[in-house]
Amino acid sequence: MLRAQDLSFSYGRGTAPVIDGWSAEFPEGTTTALTGPSGRGKSTLLYLLGLMLRPTAGEILIDGMPASTVRDAAKARLRADRFGFVFQDAALDQTRTVIDNVTETALYRGARRNDAARRGMELLDRFGVDVPADRKPGQVSGGQAQRIALCRALLSEPRILLADEPTGNLDPATTAVVVDALQEHAASGAAVIIVTHSPEVADACDRRIEL
Repeated sequence: MLRAQDLSFSYGRGTAPVIDGWSAEFPEGTTTALTGPSGRGKSTLLYLLGLMLRPTAGEILIDGMPASTVRDAAKARLRADRFGFVFQDAALDQTRTVIDNVTETALYRGARRNDAARRGMELLDRFGVDVPADRKPGQVSGGQAQRIALCRALLSEPRILLADEPTGNLDPATTAVVVDALQEHAASGAAVIIVTHSPEVADACDRRIEL
């Protein structure tokens, strides 16, 4: 489903590459942990896989088709149609309510507002986000914000889910719930890729790739 082919990336001309000639495949129905020391490029790699950065060399392929070097509008459509993202800082819109943050990408894909809101509320309840749905992200804890971001990512049942430290702000019990949800999503046929420093989360994945 998703493949990186001879991928390289550097942040400027003359600087050492963060990623250099890296290749991997991420089949549907699997969870993959990306691990390694801080500063090794795990988050950068996730941004490359998610078509948010353009590689210096190499290519990202989706279903065998080149994706990272197409026009920006085409990449934006691919991200909307195929991907779900959980960013390390949650990346919630502080001006919108919790439920609007959860449903925004589903609405962009053309989902009906009432259906998206109902599904969003079910996910919030599943992950124990015990705050009013009309509250703003600035009024929730870091752990709640991370769970809200996970709800947003899962709402549209993306074929590719990229998660950057999705359990970093969570207690062990909630971490187990989140990992179960990611495994369940992979079992539905998705490719789930998780950047993590947690040995427990990495061990729960089908495989581990260390950078």
